[in-house]
Amino acid sequence: MQLTTSEKIKVILGRRGLTISDLAEKLGTSRQNLTNKFARNNLSDKEMRDIANALNCSFDALFTLNDTGETI
Repeated sequence: MQLTTSEKIKVILGRRGLTISDLAEKLGTSRQNLTNKFARNNLSDKEMRDIANALNCSFDALFTLNDTGETI
């Protein structure tokens, strides 16, 4: 079973000993707003980079063309 993006973030939060409220504070948003985005699994690439930065992680969103191996 593959984890959703929101579930992956929650795993990282647990490993970092942080809560969604802690992350929301680091991002300058409300816990409710962040929880809603997690529930919808609706995060932009910019938000993902901001979250990764707040959690001291790297985030890479790439598409790889299977026939050429090119990444975009």
